[in-house]
Order: sequence, then C-alpha cells, then structure tokens
Amino acid sequence: MIMRAATPSREQRRGVIDRYREFLPVSEATPVVSLGEGNTPLIPCARLSEKVGRGCQVFVKYEGLNPTGSFKDRGMTVALSKALERGAQAVVCASTGNTSASAAAYAARACIRCAVILPAGKIASGKLVQAYVYGAKVVPIEGNFDAALRVVRELGRRPEFTIVNSINPDRIAGQKSAAFEIVDELGDAPDLHLLPVGNAGNITAYWRAYREYHNAAIARNLPVMLGFQAAGSAPIFHDKVVENPETVASAIRIGNPASWQSAKEAIHDSKGEIDIVTDEEILEAQQWLASNEGIFVEPASAASIAGLFKCCDERAAYPFKELQPESRIVCTVTGHGLKDPEAVRFTRGTSVQPLEADVLRAIGF
Repeated sequence: MIMRAATPSREQRRGVIDRYREFLPVSEATPVVSLGEGNTPLIPCARLSEKVGRGCQVFVKYEGLNPTGSFKDRGMTVALSKALERGAQAVVCASTGNTSASAAAYAARACIRCAVILPAGKIASGKLVQAYVYGAKVVPIEGNFDAALRVVRELGRRPEFTIVNSINPDRIAGQKSAAFEIVDELGDAPDLHLLPVGNAGNITAYWRAYREYHNAAIARNLPVMLGFQAAGSAPIFHDKVVENPETVASAIRIGNPASWQSAKEAIHDSKGEIDIVTDEEILEAQQWLASNEGIFVEPASAASIAGLFKCCDERAAYPFKELQPESRIVCTVTGHGLKDPEAVRFTRGTSVQPLEADVLRAIGF
C-alpha cells in the first residue's frame, strides 16, 4: 500500500495578508509579498499547566515556525507589500538579528534591495548568516542597536528607502495576526498573555489585535498583558533609557524601545505588568522548555517562560494566586532555538567503543 503525505489545506498555505486582510492596511491594489507566514502552532503544555496549578491551561504560541524562524515575518509581509505598492527602491532596517533575517528574505521575495545596519559582534550567527544568504547588504557599526536605529532613521528621510523596523506602522499591523490566530483557535482571547519585550512592538500589536477582535464581537474577553524584559536591558521597567544594555537574550538587548509608549499603554489598559527576569532565569527557562515540553526557543523567547515561572512565586509583581481557577494562559515564544545556538549550555560526551555494553553504560542503562 502506498502512503501519501497529507496535502496542506488552502488555509494553511495562505499568508497573513490573505487570512486577515480586513484588519490590515492593504487594498486590492497592494501587491502581496508572502512566504506563507503565520498559522504557527498554539501548543497546549501539560507540564507548564501543572506548574501554575488551579486547573489553569497554559499554551505556547510557537513563532519560531515562521518562514525565517521568528515572529518578524508577520509584520514583514505587510511592510514589504506596502513598500512595493509605494514604489520603494530599497528597504532598510536596524537589527539585533531577527529583523535583518526577515527583511532580507522578504526583500528577496519582492525583488528589491535590502540594507541591514547592525551592532558589530553583537548578532547571533544563526541570524547573521540569514541576512547574508538572502542577499542583503549588511553594514556592521560600532555601537548598539539604538545607534543602528538612529542611522536607519536618517536613511529613512531619503526617498529611495523604506524603513521596515517596528517604527513602521505596517510592521505592527502584521504582527497583530498572531493574536487573531490565538482567538480563532481558542474561541476567545486568553485570560492572561505573557510576552518577551525588547523593542516592544509585539506587546503593542497583540493588545491592538485583542481590542480589534473585541470591538468586532469576535472575542468576548480581553486578556491581562504581562511583558518581561531582561534585567540588564529593562528601560520600560526602570522607566529610563539604558545606554549600554547587556543580556544573553540578544533579540531583546534594546535600551530605548521604539514602541515604548504604546507598550506602556497596553500594560496599563489591560491592567497588566512589566517585569524583569535575569539571564540565568532566561537560560534555565530555555533549557526547561526544551527538555520538558519539546519546544526549543532562542533565549529572548524564553523570557516569557521565565516570567511564567516567576509569577508562580507569591512574591512576584503579578502572582498567579490572583488568577481565577481554570484560567487560560498564553506565552508567546518569538524565535526558534537554532537562531542562537551559541547560547545553549551543554556538555559534549566523550566517545566510547562501538560496543553494546559501552553504549549502554554511557546512556545510563
């Protein structure tokens, strides 16, 4: 008997713009630049649910399964489509890695030029190689992400360039689609949503999406939004610019977030909190999620999981003892673990003879 692989449904093959056109700033005249982004899995996690207790259900929105391995693709399909519609000759971005990979891929798809300005020596290899292989012009600078973004803002004043960082509202619009998918799958918005916070575009976008679905009577509920920054890169938490942000979670190593004010509004309006997690907590959460739930994420993604663990402590800013029993909780994990393999701590085993007894001894049997 010949077994045939299942054919993906048309819904699975459609990208963000085709699925959520009515909620996005596009028209019939907009040329759609898509790589089939979105439709990422919302994974029910039994062990995470056990940690929270009280009959709560925890789901992980695994954004690492987008085409370039991060949530950035959701916004980039809209940003590149609109850039093409406006006749842009090139797109430009500052990046801690994921934006550069996504911008380069979608620019290649659109057949327009892409320039990436990034901090020299501060980008994970899994992300940097993507920008190069997709054909972007990569320009490392002496400085951090915030310095790179200043240069990009200057370039954006020139008519030939379109900026595709999250200061571009088209990026935020596309990123809303993840929250739409969550509601579509759960049948309503979750009670609580936890996200990593770097440039703060995601928490801004998700809250807007939940509000839009609520206003359209598609969702009855509005979630509490909890954002987590790395302790060494926490300008929103401390309410001041961090001149030299430092964290192992390179994707959220940002000292002056572009969407700072809108993120604060999302936190305030949802009755949520912004909190911090240490690098040690981030790396422990990354390892735990991989070994207990089978979900491998980059360090920045694990900030939401580290935040979940922190909230299980009654001393937290938002302890889970305040949750109603049987609440539904979503944690967004923003990028695949292979984006930043150097951050993973593991011990290589020593080789043994190719004998059954030696192999059994090595694996502990």
